[in-house]
Amino acid sequence: MYSAYVFDAYGTLFDVHAAVRAHANEIGDDAAQLSEIWRQKQLEYSWTRTLMDRYQDFWLLTEQALDFAFDKVPSANRSARAALLDAYWNLACFPEVPKVLKALKDAGAKTAILSNGSTGMVEAAVTSAGLESLIDDVVSVERIGRFKAVPDVYRMITEDYRIYPDAVSFQSSNRWDVAGANAFGFRTVWCNRGGQPEEYRDLPPDLVLADLNGLIGAKGQPV
Repeated sequence: MYSAYVFDAYGTLFDVHAAVRAHANEIGDDAAQLSEIWRQKQLEYSWTRTLMDRYQDFWLLTEQALDFAFDKVPSANRSARAALLDAYWNLACFPEVPKVLKALKDAGAKTAILSNGSTGMVEAAVTSAGLESLIDDVVSVERIGRFKAVPDVYRMITEDYRIYPDAVSFQSSNRWDVAGANAFGFRTVWCNRGGQPEEYRDLPPDLVLADLNGLIGAKGQPV
């Protein structure tokens, strides 16, 4: 068992497409396309802002990405904008998440979230999903003003917990995030929910799972 099990938030614990699905009828036939563009631009803005050394709060990037998505998909009903942004503060977690986190806690593991999201955003999602008692710490990049996958983001965990990188098991649904954590020295678990092809072959994950259930072994112990 590892000293700490650290999770990415968006796409790993929380379903980033849940907001659009909840308002799909209002948005129209191209709701799924809008959601994909929204998510991709949100990530792109975090990378480019870090490269330019021009940090902005992740919530601002989320708003900007949604506005771009509406511009890119003019058939989508823009009047749903406010509802979508409200829904993003209360994203649903994936079905297995509470059970897996509880098993980790029962085994004595420390659990944390390491996220590009602001502390307020992530804590709101944790509360909405009823995970407060299952997550020990929320660590946000807002502390350092740079987004994943720069090494300083992952270093916050080792400094906070005063442990070496190889004592951390890091779980993310984003392959680029897994690559960054691998380069830093974490044990990495790629939660490949979408069945995406492999990339970053020089920085392979230690474990690939279809969902987080695979973190718990047959006897209920963490793997």
